[in-house]
Amino acid sequence: MPSEQSEETGLNGLADELLIDLIVQREEAALGALYDRYASLVYAIALRITGDRQTAEEVMQDVFQNVWQTAGGFRQQTGAVSGWMIGIARHRAIDALRSKRERARSRELSGVDLGVMPAAMGGVEDDVEQRALREAVRAALADLPPAQRQAIEMAYYGGLTQTEIAERLGEPLGTVKTRLRLGLTKLRDGLRSLLE
Repeated sequence: MPSEQSEETGLNGLADELLIDLIVQREEAALGALYDRYASLVYAIALRITGDRQTAEEVMQDVFQNVWQTAGGFRQQTGAVSGWMIGIARHRAIDALRSKRERARSRELSGVDLGVMPAAMGGVEDDVEQRALREAVRAALADLPPAQRQAIEMAYYGGLTQTEIAERLGEPLGTVKTRLRLGLTKLRDGLRSLLE
């Protein structure tokens, strides 16, 4: 279990960048500490984009597997670890959504209806939990200052780059980057207890 590993080794207090360095050295406990720190945020972003709890869980696992495999590619000069991971989560969630749409399109063309499968997955409890999680993410977004919320929504739900956001808002690129960084930090802190 990730939290037990990271507590035993005292990695929870280390900076994200140091954890990445340890992951590059194949320290599994460092990945556990990073997971403890960001799993709820990655999951919330994936859920917001995909709208599906199971897909969001798959995306979350995919993100941390990607971090394990590509940690050596992280460059501190290009941004924070949290931003790097959020970017991975966003791209993986969008890919999962596109794949889901493509499978639906294929089913339409082939005439195979997978909607008659048993409803063993999900149920009332999952629906309630999913709604509660969505509300928590909405509330955390609503707590952000309007400029930060707008920048996050344009980037992560509108699919715009930082440069595109700056152009659309008529703001300097540095201002947009600052809003995103501050907003994501506040969002992470607001959602940290969500899945603990």
